Amino acid sequence: MAVFYNQANLSYNGGNTNSNIVAGEILEVLSMNKTAINPTYGAGDTVTYAVNIINSGTTPITGLTLTDNLGEYTVGTATVVPLSYVDGTVTYYQNGVLQPDPTISATSPLTITGITVPAGGNTTIIYSATANEGAPLAQGSTIVNTAVITGDSVTVPLSAQGTVTVETEPVLTISKGINPTTVTENSPITYTFTIQNLGNREAVSTDNVVITDSFNPILENITVTINGTPAVEGTDYTYDTATGLFTTVAGVITVPEATYTQNPTTGEWTVTPGTSVVVVNGTV
Repeated sequence: MAVFYNQANLSYNGGNTNSNIVAGEILEVLSMNKTAINPTYGAGDTVTYAVNIINSGTTPITGLTLTDNLGEYTVGTATVVPLSYVDGTVTYYQNGVLQPDPTISATSPLTITGITVPAGGNTTIIYSATANEGAPLAQGSTIVNTAVITGDSVTVPLSAQGTVTVETEPVLTISKGINPTTVTENSPITYTFTIQNLGNREAVSTDNVVITDSFNPILENITVTINGTPAVEGTDYTYDTATGLFTTVAGVITVPEATYTQNPTTGEWTVTPGTSVVVVNGTV
């Protein structure tokens, strides 16, 4: 609902006087809502949004423009847009019937023009965006993006927000090193397993992190450390000297969460992974 006011002026013989002020209301027939179809995101994930526009009036409303700021926010001197529109993902429905693709006049902010909402009906616009290097990843982070509908038939622009929350989980990778790379028989060798956590939550014992490796050639007289602390066979790991199968016990290895730093000039996030290291020494 939009309220408007009006006042008349009467002039005569060089003088003038004002009338009383009258007030009226324009009943808005358009409304809108926005939904994030997948409510969480991680680095590089695709998020899909649906914007629904409802026309309760008796005539179609044409020439509308939808603008989405893709979660734009400021940090320091930087303006950061954490979502990137995925080309070719806009679909456009009237009363559930797929329509020809609308015109996309810009992608940041995403701007879609030429939208029509049928009388007594609805229009739904669906599109996708990816979480880019400006998307915050620390626990509890959100991306809030705003869609706005404007047009000659819209007295007051309509807006609706979609909010997605970062996933809270460990994201683990593992690499393996060998030293030395060339070794003679009956000589010592070291395998180093480095586990990195790019996620925003520590990998705890209940995540059951396990390293499994079959050493070939089979190692003899192995010793194991986990983050510099000597590991105990049977309690922290098992080793089959007949097959060379090495396995850590589930829950023994934990990996701290990553830390995130944002550049105040560019707005980009840098991820410093949490790390745990398992070292196996033995003789070939």
